[in-house]
Amino acid sequence: MDRKNYLTLASAIFALVALAHLVRALLNWPISIDGWIVPVWLSWLAFVVAGALSWFGWNLAKRA
Repeated sequence: MDRKNYLTLASAIFALVALAHLVRALLNWPISIDGWIVPVWLSWLAFVVAGALSWFGWNLAKRA
């Protein structure tokens, strides 16, 4: 696997993760981890971070 394919694949995975967090935040789906209720604002933060990583990856893949 060359650099461009790796960056494209990683960007697509980060985009899917960002989309999952966006859907969770918009629909207010509850998530609990070992009894701890994960707040919705954490999904908004994860959406921004994963979206940024996806965007940076796409830009790097275009240059490769």
